[in-house]
Parts: sequence; structure tokens; C-alpha cells
Amino acid sequence: MSERADIPLGFKELRRANSRFLSSLGPLYAKDEGSGVVIGLRIEERHLNTRGVAHGGMLVTLADSALGIVIAMLRTPPHPMVTVNLTADFADVAREGDWVEARVDLQKMGKRLAFATCHLWVGDRRILRASGIFAHLPPAGGEGPFEG
Repeated sequence: MSERADIPLGFKELRRANSRFLSSLGPLYAKDEGSGVVIGLRIEERHLNTRGVAHGGMLVTLADSALGIVIAMLRTPPHPMVTVNLTADFADVAREGDWVEARVDLQKMGKRLAFATCHLWVGDRRILRASGIFAHLPPAGGEGPFEG
């Protein structure tokens, strides 16, 4: 384990400038892996729906954010990206205390559009698949480099 006892080894807190929304979701953690980045989140009580499992909207938000962050970071310097289209399929649930990892697979990076897939994992269980199309968009009004 690393910084906190409940965070797997190698993950560091991902600090997102100017992103109060992502701060309300996380904290999020990131770990370099091969040529990519894995985004992690510990499921807490505040992430649960009335059935006692992670809320589907929260999981989709995690996948959308991971896609945007990873795609933006693939360019040097990082480019801000916005979601154009996102689809998601739920395969299983996450429960309080579960460590969820978001793994992104880039299909194509063009000058303006990027196409990628994200899978959310709890251990060896794939719980969600999301596919997205993202567009390069300069930040508005001098905001941070990208939102994700």
C-alpha cells in the first residue's frame, strides 16, 4: 500500500487544478502502467445508491473522467478534451470499500477527435465498459490546462 493504507501500491493522488467537480468525486489516484495511466478510486458510502452499490451515474462519471484525462495526457503538452459522445454498458456492481480501476484503450487520435474505450475493474471483475469520442477544445477564459 502507498500514501494511505487503503490505496494500492504505486498509486498517487491525482490533483486536478480548477476541478471542484472531480474533487467531489474523488480523491482520484493515478499510476503509470506501460504506456498509459490507470485511474483508481476507493468506493465510499457517498458513492452508493439506495440499493447499497456504487451509483451507475458515478461509475459513468469516473469512466468519462478517466477517458478525458488519459486522452489529454497522451499529447505533449496535454490538450484539453471534451466529451462528444459516451456510451456505457454495466456488467457488474462495485460495493463500498471496493477499489475501482479505470483502464483506457485509445483506438484513434486525430487532430481534433479521439476515440477510446474505458473498462472499470474491481480486481479481476470488469464492471463497466464505456466508449467515447472526445474533441480537442482550448480552455475557456484562461482556466487550467484541461478538465478531464
